[in-house]
Amino acid sequence: MTEKVSYCATSEFEAARSVKILPEAHRSRRLHGHSFMATVRADLPAGWVNFPGAEVAQLRSALQTATGSLDYRCLNDFLDVPTDENLARWLKHKLDVPNVQSIAVQSTRNEGINLLSDGEVHIWRRYVVESAHQLPNVPVGHKCGRMHGHSFAIILHARQHLGNADMGIDYDALDRHWAPIEQRIHFACLNDIRGLENPTSEMISSWIWQQIKPELPALSWVSVYETASCGAHFDGATYRIWKDMTFDSAVQLKAAPDGDPLRRIHGHTYTIRLNLSAPLDQVMGWTVDFGDVKDIFNPIFKRLDHHPLNSLPSVENGDVLSLAKWVRSEAEGAISQLDRIDLLETPGCGVVLSWADESPSLPV
Repeated sequence: MTEKVSYCATSEFEAARSVKILPEAHRSRRLHGHSFMATVRADLPAGWVNFPGAEVAQLRSALQTATGSLDYRCLNDFLDVPTDENLARWLKHKLDVPNVQSIAVQSTRNEGINLLSDGEVHIWRRYVVESAHQLPNVPVGHKCGRMHGHSFAIILHARQHLGNADMGIDYDALDRHWAPIEQRIHFACLNDIRGLENPTSEMISSWIWQQIKPELPALSWVSVYETASCGAHFDGATYRIWKDMTFDSAVQLKAAPDGDPLRRIHGHTYTIRLNLSAPLDQVMGWTVDFGDVKDIFNPIFKRLDHHPLNSLPSVENGDVLSLAKWVRSEAEGAISQLDRIDLLETPGCGVVLSWADESPSLPV
């Protein structure tokens, strides 16, 4: 499949609003405030920046310019109906950026929307349950074979064609669909629940899908965080997993002109997210073991962590896209299921390199 490149950047702002289209008793009709986070993804054309490697900084600057006029303001002064969906539309109109693929607005840590270029919107809500489990089919000695527990985070994604509507599914509607699931799995041993006798992240995501999809046709993905750095998605047909790692490295953008701060040796705590898709192993109940992904990637990780990245082959300039392409070239043979790499210099800011069908984007 053709390789696709998307640059991404985030910007935070503080704002108040009152959403009058909601029912009279709804709490969001009252004037209230949020710490909003906006994220833009764009397929930036060659020549949009002055030198390779400036894409992330310039994209972030453009987004900060758009959000800056909203910071510490009342959104009703800018929008008649300041829903997350309309706020994303407003930001897209204000952004001086070509080829915008999506604008995401996260109004709290646990909820937000992602407006796509075709007008479709993904609405999501995150929930946390405290549950125990053990995996009965793993080899003897595997740590997951012991009874243990997690603070599982689950995200329900719903996809809709908005048209000219001011908002899609209300977050409270997602709560109503989630409530009976939470009653069954919160403070519970998952192995004791029918259908979750082998409660891998993949099995949990598909089990939740089966419970909710008949009542919520707009449900598009279920994401399950087993830990803060790994988890699984399910869309009714396809299983995907991700594994996050961070590395601390020095870099220098040698294509930057003299005097530009990016030409100086500097550094980041990078986050790399390896995204994989594979058929479900019917015995193990997973696609690929998260631990195996980490172990296979470890030799590559060691070449990244606590090193000057410009010393890597084909990464002489040190820009984030060159680095992501280098990782693909090194990892693709060893991890055949790999089909997307998210590489972030700072939270929410970096590049997405994909050679797969559409997959969900997780909130920052």
